[in-house]
Amino acid sequence: MLFKVSMTVRLPHTMPAAEADRLKATERAIAQELQRSGKWRHLWRVAGRYANVSIFDVAGNAELHDLLLTLPLFPYMDIEVEALCRHPSSIHDDDR
Repeated sequence: MLFKVSMTVRLPHTMPAAEADRLKATERAIAQELQRSGKWRHLWRVAGRYANVSIFDVAGNAELHDLLLTLPLFPYMDIEVEALCRHPSSIHDDDR
């Protein structure tokens, strides 16, 4: 099942830089592994913001929820989720 997930990160201004850097590095490693596994299919930065738009390919709502909970930056994110399905007018044979 495909989901569009919009994430905006809001780290506290009082967070020490070393802690923020550690969280970001761990987040990057997890995100890259999820991309390699095919579960995090696409990842785009939103220009001018500490935000991204992503496409996840998971079994369903529960798997997506559990996956998002594993992200180190999750406690500092505003997240919006939209379920996606193929459009009948798409000219592509796949879900790219």
